[in-house]
Amino acid sequence: MDATSCSGVLPQMKLSHLDHKLSIGRSCSYSRSLGFDSCLSSKRLRLPKQLTVSCSTPSDKGDMFGVSHSCKKSPVGETLCPAGVYTYAGTVESHSHTAEEKVGVLLLNLGGPETLHDVQPFLFNLFADPDIIRLPRLFQFLQQPLAKLISVLRAPKSKEGYAAIGGGSPLRKITDEQANELKKALKSKDLPVNVYVGMRYWYPFTEEAVQQIKKDRITRLVVLPLYPQFSISTTGSSIRVLQDIFRKDAYLSRMPVSIINSWYQREGYIKSMADLISKELEIFSEHAQVMIFFSAHGVPESYVKDAGDPYKDQMEECIFLIMKELKSRGINNEHTLAYQSRVGPVQWLKPYTDEVLVELGQKGVKSLLAVPVSFVSEHIETLEEIDMEYKELALESGIENWGRVPALGCTPSFIMDLADAVIEATPLATPMSTPRTISEEVDHDPARYAIKLFFGSFLAFILFFSPQMIMAFRNHLI
Repeated sequence: MDATSCSGVLPQMKLSHLDHKLSIGRSCSYSRSLGFDSCLSSKRLRLPKQLTVSCSTPSDKGDMFGVSHSCKKSPVGETLCPAGVYTYAGTVESHSHTAEEKVGVLLLNLGGPETLHDVQPFLFNLFADPDIIRLPRLFQFLQQPLAKLISVLRAPKSKEGYAAIGGGSPLRKITDEQANELKKALKSKDLPVNVYVGMRYWYPFTEEAVQQIKKDRITRLVVLPLYPQFSISTTGSSIRVLQDIFRKDAYLSRMPVSIINSWYQREGYIKSMADLISKELEIFSEHAQVMIFFSAHGVPESYVKDAGDPYKDQMEECIFLIMKELKSRGINNEHTLAYQSRVGPVQWLKPYTDEVLVELGQKGVKSLLAVPVSFVSEHIETLEEIDMEYKELALESGIENWGRVPALGCTPSFIMDLADAVIEATPLATPMSTPRTISEEVDHDPARYAIKLFFGSFLAFILFFSPQMIMAFRNHLI
């Protein structure tokens, strides 16, 4: 923190059994890591009993959640707090008296087609997202035509995948179950809340969830993306949508909001992952010889190199923490990390899952346990891509014993940890602001913009004037 102490911003607080309310007094101390740059207004918020919020000094080399990180600007422009919580610069405004305080929790997820008929429009929504296909401003008029082209070309293969897992994605059902369990967990911790589900690319859309939040007159909101690690293409995209909605609405723009942008480093999450891995290892006859194979969803390499996406660094740190926990339990298996689900001819994060599986088979690995580390719910990337495509490839490559760790789903320890994350983030909520995004900053750099303009022109040329290149592009997609 920049301040010598955070006692002037968010002091050590213990809530009594009788009152269990959090009082934030007026203070003018500045702390960049918490995102407050002004005085905090007096506010009373009903919170669970025995909640303690503490802050560390610079010499602690840690943050209030026990993880050492430095503060920096996120890829969407907000202050990135050490614990992975977005707090927006500005004053904390009081909306109502304590008796009227209504806390909401918004779970964000990708969404997925529920029927085969939904597949093509779902893919269109996905590829029409400028955080998925990033075009320079001059060529943003190509966004929807390009999304239409890709979705039409890719839909047949995607339909085969969804048909193989029952005709649709189970993501909505699982996310609704997680929302219900989270609500119960928070109630058990004396924090009654309304929990909402907002999907980025299919129903219920984020916009629908926000409208329900407004209708319910929620006065304080915690946003919890169900992605352990932050990426521009996942959490970042959903935050951008929220910013657009909140900026245009007078009521929402004043609502205190905390966004838990990443939580891969939380102790409860790490231990829950280690529990699942150790349980699955026991199934193997020689579990000490099993290769632990972490497979994460990939992102284009340019996101990391050009746009500053922290996804790769966070993923690698996440694997380190999980393996550290396993080693503390006496599990010292070899492990590796690879990235799956790449689309199109551009370079994605390497190594690729399919290529690594072949290499491991060639090296004589006989037993492998796949761990879907960037997914907390079962969906097509786990049920079809890992369980079917990669399993078949692994067996063909010489791996004889295959296992797969299930997604966390509604694992009790995981849900309870999410509840703790919500409780910790609730008092940090401040009204949302809309700082300029990294995408906009990059476009204001003349050199970068010229490069993007050149490649945008080239893309337009091959799409509209070169049928041979379109066919080659089609082959890459399908």
